[in-house]
Amino acid sequence: MDMDKVKKLAGDMEDDLTALRQQIHSHPELSWQEVETSKMIEAELEKLGFENLRRGFKGTGSGVIGDLAGAHPGPCVALRADIDALPIQEENDLPYISKTEGVMHACGHDAHTSILLGVARILSGMKEEIHGTVRLLFQPAEEAGMDSGAPAMIAEGALDGVDAIGGLHVWAQMPVGFFGTRTGPIMASADVWELTIQGQGGHGAMPHTAVDPTVAAAHIISMLQTIVSREIDPLESAVVSVGKVESGNAPNVIPDKAYIKGNVRTTSRETKTGMEARFRRIIDGISSALRCSADLQYTPIYPVTINDPDMTEILKESACQVVGSDKLIEVPIAMGSEDFSYYGEKIPAAFGMLGIGDPEKGTDKAHHSPHFNANDAVLAQGTALLTGFALRYLEKYRKQD
Repeated sequence: MDMDKVKKLAGDMEDDLTALRQQIHSHPELSWQEVETSKMIEAELEKLGFENLRRGFKGTGSGVIGDLAGAHPGPCVALRADIDALPIQEENDLPYISKTEGVMHACGHDAHTSILLGVARILSGMKEEIHGTVRLLFQPAEEAGMDSGAPAMIAEGALDGVDAIGGLHVWAQMPVGFFGTRTGPIMASADVWELTIQGQGGHGAMPHTAVDPTVAAAHIISMLQTIVSREIDPLESAVVSVGKVESGNAPNVIPDKAYIKGNVRTTSRETKTGMEARFRRIIDGISSALRCSADLQYTPIYPVTINDPDMTEILKESACQVVGSDKLIEVPIAMGSEDFSYYGEKIPAAFGMLGIGDPEKGTDKAHHSPHFNANDAVLAQGTALLTGFALRYLEKYRKQD
């Protein structure tokens, strides 16, 4: 594999990738509504000679997959980009600001889509050199939580016949031009929980005639924090958060019910699996002690994103040749979540972060902020990096066969 050639081809596309990214930024579409974006992607892949094209998942017109078969037999490696935007009103002063009221690309998915289309262009001209198949996944609805796109794509065959997968995320918290990854957990899981505590209402002046769910809620909130401080290995990261508490409407009334909502983040599959049981033990015990009943709805959303060691090495090797060994770093585990994690539960996967942070350009603003903007200077790097990952994987596993 000639990485100098790949980098030159990516660099020659820089202006086109910038124009494409800005076009996508101007026309954002929410999760499961990315129909026009998907049509554009499908047309581009068809023009480039991709096969087995499919547009539309979960009964929508959103999402695209396509295969590029090399001239020689070999394994199949997939690359994934997410394509959805967020329900945020953009507050940037840009010539390519979002034209859709209340919707913007506030997390860099416009950059991811442009990068993967750049990969498609490079690979389409290298078919004679490819031993195997590259499948591109343009995934809808990464931001949709319990309704996210990765499980739907997997259920409808997007990984059928695929041996490994790679992906990246532009990262505003990392300086422009750096690339970060790590072996093992790289992003946390995400679960949400809702709790209804049933007591018995009464007069605030006569608490002995009531059963106070607010007191139970206060004890439960406090005790749930001991899960992390006393039940999780201190060397492992986990978060239990309370985002909403609701109880009563008047200062002199003990209410019938109290409501609590929150989320949980873990960094190992084993810890994630055991969290619901820990919640139920604490909640049931406190509720019973305080004469209340409790109804817990615990909903797993995203798994832990875990990088396979062999795939991570391939990704790091590609990154070294693109950004340089001095700008390749091992990132700490991010407590945010990614539905790329679902792919890693099925096949070996590798994921990393491409730095876009540049205060002078304003590309260091927080993800999901109305002031977020991706950095076009990294599009060619991302394109070369993912292209290199795919080619390096196919080359390595062809030699082992």
